[in-house]
Amino acid sequence: MGFEMSVIIRSYDGGQSDRAQVEDLERRCEVGPAERVFLFTDTMGDPICRIRNSPMYKMLVAELDKELVGVIQGSVKVVTVHRHDDHMDLARVGYILGLRVAPVHRRRGIGSSLVRRLEEWFIANDVDYAYMATEKGNEASVKLFVNKFGYSKFRTPAILVNPVHNHPFHISSNVEIQKIKIEEAESLYRKFMAAMEFFPHDIDNVLRNRLSLGTWVAYPRGESFGSNGQVPSSWAMLSVWNSGEIFKLRLGKAPLSCLIYTKSSRLMDKFFPCLKLPFLPNFFHPFGFYFMYGVHREGPMSGKLVRSLCQFVHNMATKSKDCKVIVTEVAGDDTLRHHIPRWRLLSCLEDLWCMKALKNEERNTLHELTKTPPTRALFVDPREV
Repeated sequence: MGFEMSVIIRSYDGGQSDRAQVEDLERRCEVGPAERVFLFTDTMGDPICRIRNSPMYKMLVAELDKELVGVIQGSVKVVTVHRHDDHMDLARVGYILGLRVAPVHRRRGIGSSLVRRLEEWFIANDVDYAYMATEKGNEASVKLFVNKFGYSKFRTPAILVNPVHNHPFHISSNVEIQKIKIEEAESLYRKFMAAMEFFPHDIDNVLRNRLSLGTWVAYPRGESFGSNGQVPSSWAMLSVWNSGEIFKLRLGKAPLSCLIYTKSSRLMDKFFPCLKLPFLPNFFHPFGFYFMYGVHREGPMSGKLVRSLCQFVHNMATKSKDCKVIVTEVAGDDTLRHHIPRWRLLSCLEDLWCMKALKNEERNTLHELTKTPPTRALFVDPREV
């Protein structure tokens, strides 16, 4: 108790001292899963970058003897949730991310203090549910949130990561790909995806954000995609978010086979360019990435159309000097995942979302949400990647 009282929990002030100490803390906490490679974030001097585009956000730090020993971030937004009798409604949700405690100060209640204070901020801002995402195998995080704070396991989405190769893909001539206006994209999302879990009520703000590069639809050549809301028998859509503009990724570690393949494939392409062999990008320095969000499909040919859109985004990325991977996240049991290219070494097929009701009247609904089979698709907000 005496130790906890000596720790000060306060808001991150954005000053040079706080920035430098948070970056140092992030480096000290860089320990990924032992069984696979791991991507770390490089915030480029802005520790709050991952939530800065959210409608409302806050970052807290734990200070001990003028040293920052812990951090946590949170954001608040309005989304759709399914309540009683499959009724869709709006709810205010608070997202928790970036909980870090210096290794030498762990198991002393600092992480708990940070979570408790962030939940108090959520409650003060009328939040219905708090939720967080973590690696399914992160036992320390799961124990803290599930066992100590009463969060319930909610969904296990899949994070799909695919490298950007040096040569563009050939897109089938039978597929038409068209960039649509923001107003058209908003209309389509509200018509076809508003019933998804966690669909952001302010989708217009997401689409108009400077980091959103646009929305594209794909459909069979010869058919038309009308501005009056009519759609072809088969079609697909997605939007692209340039996450590399706000933070970078870098590889934490890689097996020897990965290193050998990376170097050998680059040499082969250098000496035999006519073969157009794909090679892995240089993951060993900070790099940017595109995040595909709002991926949706309709009709019997839609799987092929999703793959064509993914190829189109890949070809966009080849023109960027900074973008080295393309990332998306889908519900774990969503058949959509089978049509999105991914590199298994970097992908996480079982991420874990946990939820907690912060209001008494929402607890029955939370029980229904967490016990209902995950048959609905998730909408992953690019502002929280």
